[in-house]
Amino acid sequence: MSDIVDKQVSPEVLVAVADYFKVLSEVSRLQILSNLRSGPMTVNDLVDATGLGQANLSKHLKVLTQAGLLSRTPSGVSAYYEIVDPLVFELCESVCDSISDRLLQQAQKFNQFKSFSKSS
Repeated sequence: MSDIVDKQVSPEVLVAVADYFKVLSEVSRLQILSNLRSGPMTVNDLVDATGLGQANLSKHLKVLTQAGLLSRTPSGVSAYYEIVDPLVFELCESVCDSISDRLLQQAQKFNQFKSFSKSS
């Protein structure tokens, strides 16, 4: 019983994890992260790459920066944003792999049904 108690995660840690996932739960933010995977970009670069409006993009960049996923480096009249924690991509790849596996299993079930209905 003491092993179970020792392995419980504190509510504070769970809140931090939930907040991290909340940051990643927005499609526009994932789009920004995806574009920044190739390297630092300015707001104008990201506007062009994502098609998001500048105000909307700036709002999401602020959230990602405050969450510690991005850094902002001023350079003249511009600022460059870049990924601080590339672990976010490993997490996204794991999620994509899981979704892909689930969809493949569903497709196999439908193919089994299709084969069954043709033989009837």
